Amino acid sequence: MCEPRRPQFGNRFLTDESNVFEHNAWDDVEWDEEHETQARKKVEENSEVKLERDVIEKFENEADKYWDAFYDIHTNRFFKDRHWLFTEFPELSVGETEAKRIFEVGCGVGNTICPILQNSKSPNLYVYGGDFSPKAIDILKEAPEFDPNRCSVFVLDATQETWEVPLEENSIDIIVLIFVLSAINPLKFNNVIQSMYKYLKPGGLVLFRDYGRYDMAQLRFKPGRSLGENFYVRGDGTRVYFFTQDEVKQLFERHGFNEEENRADRRLQVNRGRLLKMYRVWIQAKYRKT
Repeated sequence: MCEPRRPQFGNRFLTDESNVFEHNAWDDVEWDEEHETQARKKVEENSEVKLERDVIEKFENEADKYWDAFYDIHTNRFFKDRHWLFTEFPELSVGETEAKRIFEVGCGVGNTICPILQNSKSPNLYVYGGDFSPKAIDILKEAPEFDPNRCSVFVLDATQETWEVPLEENSIDIIVLIFVLSAINPLKFNNVIQSMYKYLKPGGLVLFRDYGRYDMAQLRFKPGRSLGENFYVRGDGTRVYFFTQDEVKQLFERHGFNEEENRADRRLQVNRGRLLKMYRVWIQAKYRKT
Protein backbone atom coordinates (compact mmCIF):
# COMPACT_ATOMS: atom_id res chain seq x y z
CA MET A 1 0.00 0.00 0.00
CA CYS A 2 1.39 3.43 -0.96
CA GLU A 3 2.11 5.90 1.79
CA PRO A 4 -0.19 8.94 1.75
CA ARG A 5 1.38 12.00 0.18
CA ARG A 6 2.30 14.77 2.55
CA PRO A 7 0.22 17.96 2.42
CA GLN A 8 1.41 20.61 0.00
CA PHE A 9 4.29 22.70 1.41
CA GLY A 10 4.79 20.23 4.29
CA ASN A 11 3.19 19.85 7.69
CA ARG A 12 5.98 19.72 10.28
CA PHE A 13 6.30 23.11 11.94
CA LEU A 14 8.84 24.25 14.50
CA THR A 15 6.93 25.94 17.32
CA ASP A 16 9.53 25.45 20.05
CA GLU A 17 13.16 26.23 19.19
CA SER A 18 14.36 23.81 21.86
CA ASN A 19 12.93 20.94 19.77
CA VAL A 20 14.87 21.85 16.62
CA PHE A 21 17.04 18.71 16.62
CA GLU A 22 14.20 16.25 17.18
CA HIS A 23 13.62 15.89 13.41
CA ASN A 24 15.74 16.15 10.27
CA ALA A 25 13.66 18.92 8.68
CA TRP A 26 11.03 21.56 9.44
CA ASP A 27 8.59 23.21 7.04
CA ASP A 28 7.71 26.86 6.42
CA VAL A 29 10.32 28.23 8.81
CA GLU A 30 10.04 31.98 9.32
CA TRP A 31 13.26 33.98 9.45
CA ASP A 32 13.72 36.69 12.06
CA GLU A 33 15.38 40.01 11.27
CA GLU A 34 18.72 38.91 12.69
CA HIS A 35 18.86 35.82 10.47
CA GLU A 36 17.94 37.88 7.40
CA THR A 37 20.63 40.43 8.21
CA GLN A 38 23.29 37.75 8.63
CA ALA A 39 22.35 36.15 5.31
CA ARG A 40 22.43 39.49 3.51
CA LYS A 41 25.88 40.23 4.95
CA LYS A 42 27.18 36.85 3.83
CA VAL A 43 25.97 37.45 0.28
CA GLU A 44 27.55 40.89 0.22
CA GLU A 45 30.85 39.27 1.17
CA ASN A 46 30.75 36.63 -1.59
CA SER A 47 29.20 38.77 -4.36
CA GLU A 48 32.23 40.73 -5.50
CA VAL A 49 33.15 39.70 -9.04
CA LYS A 50 36.85 38.78 -9.02
CA LEU A 51 37.00 36.57 -12.12
CA GLU A 52 38.50 37.93 -15.32
CA ARG A 53 36.09 38.75 -18.15
CA ASP A 54 37.50 36.05 -20.43
CA VAL A 55 36.99 33.44 -17.70
CA ILE A 56 33.36 34.52 -17.25
CA GLU A 57 32.84 34.32 -21.01
CA LYS A 58 34.32 30.81 -21.06
CA PHE A 59 31.69 29.62 -18.57
CA GLU A 60 29.03 31.16 -20.81
CA ASN A 61 30.31 29.91 -24.16
CA GLU A 62 31.13 26.39 -22.97
CA ALA A 63 28.16 25.86 -20.67
CA ASP A 64 27.05 22.77 -22.60
CA LYS A 65 30.46 21.14 -22.07
CA TYR A 66 30.29 21.68 -18.30
CA TRP A 67 26.82 20.12 -18.13
CA ASP A 68 27.91 17.20 -20.31
CA ALA A 69 30.83 16.61 -17.96
CA PHE A 70 28.47 16.82 -14.98
CA TYR A 71 26.20 14.11 -16.36
CA ASP A 72 29.15 12.04 -17.57
CA ILE A 73 30.43 11.88 -14.00
CA HIS A 74 27.14 11.39 -12.19
CA THR A 75 25.05 9.67 -14.93
CA ASN A 76 21.56 8.96 -13.58
CA ARG A 77 22.73 8.17 -10.06
CA PHE A 78 23.08 11.78 -8.96
CA PHE A 79 19.40 12.66 -8.81
CA LYS A 80 16.58 10.78 -7.18
CA ASP A 81 12.98 10.81 -8.31
CA ARG A 82 11.28 13.95 -7.06
CA HIS A 83 8.92 12.43 -4.52
CA TRP A 84 7.35 15.85 -3.94
CA LEU A 85 6.48 16.36 -7.59
CA PHE A 86 2.79 15.42 -7.59
CA THR A 87 2.20 16.92 -4.15
CA GLU A 88 3.43 20.36 -5.09
CA PHE A 89 2.26 20.14 -8.71
CA PRO A 90 -0.88 17.96 -8.81
CA GLU A 91 -1.48 19.26 -12.36
CA LEU A 92 1.13 16.70 -13.49
CA SER A 93 -1.02 13.80 -12.32
CA VAL A 94 -2.83 12.74 -15.49
CA GLY A 95 -6.01 10.64 -15.49
CA GLU A 96 -6.30 7.20 -17.14
CA THR A 97 -7.77 8.53 -20.37
CA GLU A 98 -7.00 12.23 -20.00
CA ALA A 99 -5.41 13.99 -22.97
CA LYS A 100 -2.52 16.21 -22.02
CA ARG A 101 0.67 17.48 -23.64
CA ILE A 102 3.48 18.32 -21.23
CA PHE A 103 6.84 19.87 -22.11
CA GLU A 104 9.75 20.01 -19.66
CA VAL A 105 12.36 22.64 -20.45
CA GLY A 106 15.66 21.44 -19.02
CA CYS A 107 14.60 17.83 -18.51
CA GLY A 108 18.03 16.53 -17.49
CA VAL A 109 18.09 12.75 -17.12
CA GLY A 110 14.33 12.45 -16.61
CA ASN A 111 13.70 12.98 -12.90
CA THR A 112 10.42 14.67 -13.74
CA ILE A 113 9.55 13.01 -17.05
CA CYS A 114 9.99 9.43 -15.85
CA PRO A 115 7.68 9.79 -12.81
CA ILE A 116 5.03 11.43 -15.02
CA LEU A 117 5.15 8.50 -17.45
CA GLN A 118 5.08 6.00 -14.58
CA ASN A 119 2.24 7.76 -12.78
CA SER A 120 -0.14 7.81 -15.75
CA LYS A 121 -0.74 5.15 -18.38
CA SER A 122 -3.09 7.34 -20.37
CA PRO A 123 -2.63 6.68 -24.10
CA ASN A 124 -3.54 10.33 -24.62
CA LEU A 125 -0.61 11.66 -22.57
CA TYR A 126 2.43 12.88 -24.50
CA VAL A 127 5.52 14.32 -22.85
CA TYR A 128 8.29 16.33 -24.49
CA GLY A 129 11.64 17.14 -22.97
CA GLY A 130 14.49 19.36 -24.05
CA ASP A 131 17.89 19.79 -22.44
CA PHE A 132 21.09 21.69 -23.16
CA SER A 133 23.20 18.59 -22.55
CA PRO A 134 23.33 15.89 -25.26
CA LYS A 135 24.73 13.55 -22.61
CA ALA A 136 21.64 13.99 -20.44
CA ILE A 137 19.34 13.24 -23.37
CA ASP A 138 21.29 10.07 -24.18
CA ILE A 139 21.01 8.89 -20.57
CA LEU A 140 17.27 9.61 -20.47
CA LYS A 141 16.63 7.63 -23.65
CA GLU A 142 18.23 4.58 -22.00
CA ALA A 143 16.11 4.81 -18.85
CA PRO A 144 13.76 1.83 -18.40
CA GLU A 145 10.83 4.20 -17.77
CA PHE A 146 11.36 6.04 -21.06
CA ASP A 147 8.56 5.27 -23.52
CA PRO A 148 9.24 6.50 -27.07
CA ASN A 149 5.56 5.99 -27.90
CA ARG A 150 4.52 8.61 -25.38
CA CYS A 151 7.63 10.75 -25.08
CA SER A 152 10.05 12.68 -27.27
CA VAL A 153 13.27 14.23 -25.96
CA PHE A 154 15.81 16.36 -27.78
CA VAL A 155 18.71 18.76 -27.34
CA LEU A 156 17.53 22.32 -26.77
CA ASP A 157 19.34 25.57 -26.06
CA ALA A 158 16.48 27.36 -24.35
CA THR A 159 18.38 30.67 -24.34
CA GLN A 160 18.11 31.05 -28.13
CA GLU A 161 15.59 33.59 -29.44
CA THR A 162 14.09 30.92 -31.72
CA TRP A 163 13.63 27.35 -30.52
CA GLU A 164 14.16 24.47 -32.94
CA VAL A 165 11.74 21.96 -31.46
CA PRO A 166 9.30 19.34 -32.84
CA LEU A 167 6.34 21.30 -31.48
CA GLU A 168 3.71 23.60 -32.87
CA GLU A 169 3.11 26.95 -31.24
CA ASN A 170 0.05 27.14 -28.94
CA SER A 171 0.05 23.35 -28.52
CA ILE A 172 1.27 22.58 -24.98
CA ASP A 173 -0.94 22.26 -21.88
CA ILE A 174 1.81 22.44 -19.24
CA ILE A 175 5.45 23.56 -19.35
CA VAL A 176 7.67 22.43 -16.48
CA LEU A 177 10.61 24.61 -15.45
CA ILE A 178 12.21 23.09 -12.35
CA PHE A 179 15.72 24.14 -11.21
CA VAL A 180 16.57 25.19 -14.78
CA LEU A 181 16.27 28.96 -15.15
CA SER A 182 18.82 29.41 -12.35
CA ALA A 183 21.46 27.69 -14.51
CA ILE A 184 21.09 30.30 -17.26
CA ASN A 185 22.70 33.70 -17.66
CA PRO A 186 20.16 36.20 -16.24
CA LEU A 187 20.57 38.32 -19.38
CA LYS A 188 18.84 35.51 -21.29
CA PHE A 189 15.91 34.87 -18.96
CA ASN A 190 13.58 36.86 -21.21
CA ASN A 191 14.31 34.64 -24.22
CA VAL A 192 13.23 31.57 -22.25
CA ILE A 193 9.99 33.08 -20.98
CA GLN A 194 9.04 34.48 -24.39
CA SER A 195 9.49 31.12 -26.09
CA MET A 196 7.51 29.27 -23.44
CA TYR A 197 4.63 31.66 -23.97
CA LYS A 198 4.66 30.89 -27.71
CA TYR A 199 4.34 27.13 -27.28
CA LEU A 200 1.74 27.08 -24.51
CA LYS A 201 -1.92 26.84 -25.46
CA PRO A 202 -4.09 29.78 -24.42
CA GLY A 203 -4.86 28.93 -20.79
CA GLY A 204 -1.75 26.75 -20.57
CA LEU A 205 0.28 26.65 -17.35
CA VAL A 206 3.96 27.02 -16.38
CA LEU A 207 5.07 25.17 -13.25
CA PHE A 208 8.18 26.80 -11.78
CA ARG A 209 10.48 25.87 -8.91
CA ASP A 210 14.01 27.14 -8.35
CA TYR A 211 16.57 28.43 -5.86
CA GLY A 212 15.57 31.36 -3.65
CA ARG A 213 17.65 34.27 -2.41
CA TYR A 214 19.73 33.43 0.68
CA ASP A 215 19.35 29.70 0.23
CA MET A 216 22.04 27.72 2.03
CA ALA A 217 23.73 26.99 -1.30
CA GLN A 218 24.18 30.73 -1.96
CA LEU A 219 25.58 31.43 1.50
CA ARG A 220 28.14 28.64 1.12
CA PHE A 221 29.85 30.19 -1.91
CA LYS A 222 33.33 31.46 -1.18
CA PRO A 223 34.48 34.88 -2.41
CA GLY A 224 35.75 34.66 -5.97
CA ARG A 225 32.93 32.47 -7.36
CA SER A 226 30.57 35.30 -8.28
CA LEU A 227 29.77 35.97 -11.95
CA GLY A 228 27.40 38.84 -11.23
CA GLU A 229 24.69 39.87 -8.80
CA ASN A 230 23.34 36.68 -7.13
CA PHE A 231 24.90 34.60 -9.95
CA TYR A 232 27.72 32.14 -9.22
CA VAL A 233 29.83 29.40 -10.75
CA ARG A 234 30.25 26.09 -8.96
CA GLY A 235 33.50 24.17 -8.80
CA ASP A 236 32.41 21.96 -11.71
CA GLY A 237 31.79 24.95 -13.99
CA THR A 238 27.97 24.86 -13.83
CA ARG A 239 26.27 28.10 -12.81
CA VAL A 240 23.42 29.07 -10.51
CA TYR A 241 21.27 32.14 -9.87
CA PHE A 242 19.18 32.80 -6.75
CA PHE A 243 15.74 34.42 -7.21
CA THR A 244 13.38 36.56 -5.19
CA GLN A 245 9.61 36.22 -5.51
CA ASP A 246 9.37 39.72 -6.99
CA GLU A 247 11.92 38.89 -9.69
CA VAL A 248 9.97 35.83 -10.75
CA LYS A 249 6.69 37.75 -10.72
CA GLN A 250 8.04 40.58 -12.87
CA LEU A 251 9.75 38.21 -15.28
CA PHE A 252 6.59 36.25 -16.10
CA GLU A 253 4.06 39.07 -15.97
CA ARG A 254 6.25 41.16 -18.27
CA HIS A 255 5.56 38.59 -20.98
CA GLY A 256 1.82 38.34 -20.51
CA PHE A 257 1.45 35.56 -17.94
CA ASN A 258 -1.09 35.70 -15.10
CA GLU A 259 0.18 34.70 -11.67
CA GLU A 260 -1.67 31.90 -9.87
CA GLU A 261 0.91 31.07 -7.21
CA ASN A 262 4.20 32.55 -6.03
CA ARG A 263 5.63 31.59 -2.68
CA ALA A 264 8.91 31.13 -0.88
CA ASP A 265 9.22 27.57 0.38
CA ARG A 266 11.51 27.88 3.40
CA ARG A 267 12.77 24.71 5.05
CA LEU A 268 15.11 24.11 7.95
CA GLN A 269 17.21 20.99 7.54
CA VAL A 270 19.28 19.82 10.49
CA ASN A 271 22.19 17.47 11.04
CA ARG A 272 21.31 15.99 14.38
CA GLY A 273 24.68 14.27 14.74
CA ARG A 274 26.68 17.48 14.25
CA LEU A 275 23.98 19.83 15.58
CA LEU A 276 24.00 21.88 12.37
CA LYS A 277 21.16 24.01 11.00
CA MET A 278 20.81 24.45 7.23
CA TYR A 279 18.23 26.87 5.86
CA ARG A 280 16.85 26.14 2.40
CA VAL A 281 14.85 28.57 0.28
CA TRP A 282 13.06 27.70 -2.94
CA ILE A 283 10.67 29.79 -5.01
CA GLN A 284 7.62 27.91 -6.26
CA ALA A 285 5.23 29.53 -8.71
CA LYS A 286 2.53 28.89 -11.32
CA TYR A 287 1.80 31.19 -14.26
CA ARG A 288 -0.98 30.86 -16.80
CA LYS A 289 -1.01 32.07 -20.39
CA THR A 290 -3.94 34.39 -20.93
